Amino acid sequence: MASSVAQQKPAVGNPSFESPLLFATPVGWVDAVLADFDRFLLDHAAAEKKASGMAISMLSHYPDRVELVEAMADLAIEELSHYREVVKWIHQRGGRTGADTKDAYVGRFRKSIRDGKDDYLLDRLLTAGIIEARGAERFALIADALEDGPLHKFYRAIARSEERHFELFLGLAECYFAKDVVARRWQELLEDEADIVRSLPLRAALH
Repeated sequence: MASSVAQQKPAVGNPSFESPLLFATPVGWVDAVLADFDRFLLDHAAAEKKASGMAISMLSHYPDRVELVEAMADLAIEELSHYREVVKWIHQRGGRTGADTKDAYVGRFRKSIRDGKDDYLLDRLLTAGIIEARGAERFALIADALEDGPLHKFYRAIARSEERHFELFLGLAECYFAKDVVARRWQELLEDEADIVRSLPLRAALH
C-alpha cells in the first residue's frame, strides 16, 4: 500500500492545549505507528466507530439528562463522520476495513468505573473525557510526524476535535456533580489511566 508518512519530527502538539494526562506517550509509540501506518488507520477507524456507538449508548441510557442527550447526539454524528473520513484514507491507500478487535486500554480502563447510579455516571463521563484527552495527545503527535499535506491537516483537525470532546465530557460531569467531587475522582482516574498506558506495549494502534 502507498505511504505518505515522513520521517518522525519532534512532536510539538497544540501549544494551546493543556493536557491533563499524567503520563506522556513515549516517542517509541510514534515510531511504531509510522512503521505500520496502514494498520494504525484500521485501528483508528475502529476507534471512531466505537466512539460513535458509545455516544449513542449514553444518550439511550440517560434519556432524562437533557444536556447529555443533546451533547451525545451531536458527538455520535461527529465521531461517525470521522470514521467515514478515516475509511476514505484507508481505501485511497488500497486497504479495506476489517472486523473490530478488543481494545486492551479501554477494557482495562472500564474496570475503574464504579457501580451505583451516580458513581457510574460520573465515572463514565470522566473516563470518556480522559480517553478523549489521550486521543488528542496522540493524534497531535501523529500530525507532527507527518509531512505537510492533506493527511497532516486531517490529523491536526482530529486532534483538536478530541480536545473539545475532552472538555465536553468534563463539563458534563461538572453539570451533574459538585466540582470538588469531580476534581477528586478526576485525579484518581487520571492515575489509573497513567498506570494502564505505562504498562501497555507500543504498537501501531491508537491505544
